[in-house]
Amino acid sequence: MHEWNDLAREFKHDQDQASTLTRVKGPGLEYASGGNAEKIQQSGEALLSTLAAREEYCRNMAAKFEAALRKYARAEDDHTTGITQTGGSL
Repeated sequence: MHEWNDLAREFKHDQDQASTLTRVKGPGLEYASGGNAEKIQQSGEALLSTLAAREEYCRNMAAKFEAALRKYARAEDDHTTGITQTGGSL
């Protein structure tokens, strides 16, 4: 679970860095500079979208692991209670 959250934080950090691409300006006033900057901005937007999806996936996986862990702990507690009520011990 912690590893998924760590990975999600890394994807968030990568998004912060990649956002620079969406604000790039062409080096000159000629058409080619503006067109190049536009392509880089589009590429940056695609990268940000992908990184955000990866971050969300990791957070969802962390939540699933946490839910499974709670369910496992609850089942273990229930079984322990059942065993001790019958006079057994663990």
